Amino acid sequence: MRKALLHPIDFARELTRHPNFSKVWRFTFVSVISTVLTLAMLYVFFRVLKIGSAADSNLLATSIATAPAYYLNRTWTWGKTGKSHLMKEVVPFWTIAIIGVLLSTLAVHVAAVEAHHITTSKMGVTALVEFANFFTYGVLWVGKFTIFNRYLFNTPSVAPGPEDLSPDDVGPGPGPLAPDALATDEFATDELSTV
Repeated sequence: MRKALLHPIDFARELTRHPNFSKVWRFTFVSVISTVLTLAMLYVFFRVLKIGSAADSNLLATSIATAPAYYLNRTWTWGKTGKSHLMKEVVPFWTIAIIGVLLSTLAVHVAAVEAHHITTSKMGVTALVEFANFFTYGVLWVGKFTIFNRYLFNTPSVAPGPEDLSPDDVGPGPGPLAPDALATDEFATDELSTV
């Protein structure tokens, strides 16, 4: 049986109840901070200081913005504390960041070369260079969230041990929880009643 389409407000409420909602929201916020920082530095390096090509400026701007993005994502988005693990967190994060930098630098280079065929305006060229950077990271965003959430910063959930279960939770069936115990969960009953 198909579920009826939800009203947009009901859909938004359901979305906010998803276990990954706060992570997605925080990852998005960190991405916005990182993007604004990167684009501002790209503009300054490429247009104001003219330190090199669009690719050189992008490489520098993106590399600088990656360090705060790592710490914000690790501590705020995924709530990790303590020392970073070099091989499990730092190296994979920077590897993914370098792949992103290379792809965005290639896109920025192509945009800068092709922009001169589209416009003669310096602001037009700069806008196309900025858009190439923004678009590349937008495409990479979903993949990065998935990798960070599943593999990089995900803390394994611990199943409750026997000492954590009450006598009401134990019952017949293959697992530690009886089927009747699952139905008492308010979300489970909501899900069952709407199917």
